[in-house]
Amino acid sequence: MLRISALICLFCWIISCVANPVTGEKELMLFSEDREIAIGKETDQQIRQQYGLYQDEELTAYVRRIGMTMIPHTHRPQLEYHFSILDTPVANAFAVPGGYIYVTRGLLAMMNSEAELATVVGHELGHVNARHSIRKMSQLMLIQGGLAVGSALSETVADLSGLASIGIQLLFLKFSRNDERQADQLGVEYSRSGNYNPAEMINFFQTLKAIGDLSNGQSLPGFLSTHPLYSKRVENTQDMILASDSSREVKKDFYLKKIQGLVFGPDPRQGYIEHGVFYHPEMRFSFRFPEEWAVQNTPAQVSLVSQDKNAAVILQAEESSSGLQEYADKKTSNLSGRQLLDQNSLTINGLSSLQRIYRIDQEEEQDLNAQITFIQKGSFIYSFTSVSTAEDFNLYASQFQSITLSFSPLDDPRYLSRSPKRIKLVQSSGQESLEAIFSRAQMDKELWPKFAIMNGMQEGQIPEKGRLIKVLR
Repeated sequence: MLRISALICLFCWIISCVANPVTGEKELMLFSEDREIAIGKETDQQIRQQYGLYQDEELTAYVRRIGMTMIPHTHRPQLEYHFSILDTPVANAFAVPGGYIYVTRGLLAMMNSEAELATVVGHELGHVNARHSIRKMSQLMLIQGGLAVGSALSETVADLSGLASIGIQLLFLKFSRNDERQADQLGVEYSRSGNYNPAEMINFFQTLKAIGDLSNGQSLPGFLSTHPLYSKRVENTQDMILASDSSREVKKDFYLKKIQGLVFGPDPRQGYIEHGVFYHPEMRFSFRFPEEWAVQNTPAQVSLVSQDKNAAVILQAEESSSGLQEYADKKTSNLSGRQLLDQNSLTINGLSSLQRIYRIDQEEEQDLNAQITFIQKGSFIYSFTSVSTAEDFNLYASQFQSITLSFSPLDDPRYLSRSPKRIKLVQSSGQESLEAIFSRAQMDKELWPKFAIMNGMQEGQIPEKGRLIKVLR
């Protein structure tokens, strides 16, 4: 029997090994190309929901054009590729299976040339062409029987938020050093084939390393988190640069003019925080929360996590014509192991609301309590989902209720009229230092070190006459 089982395992291994499109070598692969594309399509929808796309058709078309220039030179040109800009200040770029490539507006602000962007997009194309994510998923499926969201609390929160799936978890898979080296190599090859100077990849690494030394990124994993910058990586890239590359396109000023007007930093129109109050000008609401709690704001939801990480609150909104009772039944119908403990109708700052408390039984983890409050405001229903272990629920109950009951319509023009800061360009006279240019632009002094790096310069340096300098206004 043991021998038969071994033969079956060997047979499964053989039929699951396919040739890698880049190397031609056989490797473990539990997902067909059709399944890979389906996973990518599903993940793309979740990423759009979770992080939102930057609404600039011209800039998006520009990024797409750069990517499409390299597609004929990739190892999988038959795939249908998609290029998007995510509306987040975090500096990142990543790819998901099936040909979906993303850069953030935060990353675009860091770069200084079209060639730099081409090498980064080429790197992400490398991950897709070599099927790195799919191979990693296959390995984890074989070892673990599947991917895991994390702790019992985070898994339930993911269920309640509607974002529990393989797709979003792909963003948190870390590539091996060999995968990163191969993607760098392919990024150099693909960008060179598109007639870009691949040496700009080194400038990108230097910028991101310097920025990383200043701060540690934000909600979406930063590029140095998902693509660790080993010193050997830079050396390997330098070894791949050819003397003839210097004659290829860089397009520095052309690129800078393309990103002029780019939103930089958090966009207050999508929500901002002041003195323990979250304001959302576009949807015209506000609520209070404990200032020591961590906040993550995305287009899909606002997530709050207690300082000890044992309690969480998620706020979501959805346009609906349903009544509160019907809507609540629909939203909680798929919550496995639920047991309704209490239900109340209440009015919160003039808004009709329905509040339910559930016990969520978990076979191998501690049971959880979830307080879900549905609030009707105009054509939208807002849902506050407050979760902790059943044992600790009473410790957080007053904070959960305080957050929920503070939800209020926002009408004060002082909080509704906030606008984002944007990248602007000024031309150097050749007489002023970078610091003087920043001062004349009335930039916050705390941003000077970061913007010096973003311009590829030192703060006290005097840029040559005619050089375009990025400032913030």
